[in-house]
Amino acid sequence: MNDSIIESIGKYTFGLFFLLGNIRLFGYVLTKNDEFAAGGLTLIILGTVINLIIIISLLIYGVILKSKLNVCLKATGIMLLNVPVAVIYNIIGINIIN
Repeated sequence: MNDSIIESIGKYTFGLFFLLGNIRLFGYVLTKNDEFAAGGLTLIILGTVINLIIIISLLIYGVILKSKLNVCLKATGIMLLNVPVAVIYNIIGINIIN
């Protein structure tokens, strides 16, 4: 894989889960439909598993091919930007539901 593909994996994964999280949070806020809240919880669980699989795969790839380690770490860092967003959205969601 070349560097741009590796970076794209991080960017697209970040963008996808960021977008899905926003849809779930604001869908619930605007409609008060409990299915958005349930979907948000499911997204957190599945998103965590999927993101961890991708991050671990990138790190293994970077360790095996030392020349790609920096770009793999960059892609992983981009993906990890979703962690504080997910925590904030969880706090918002819990406070809204209660």
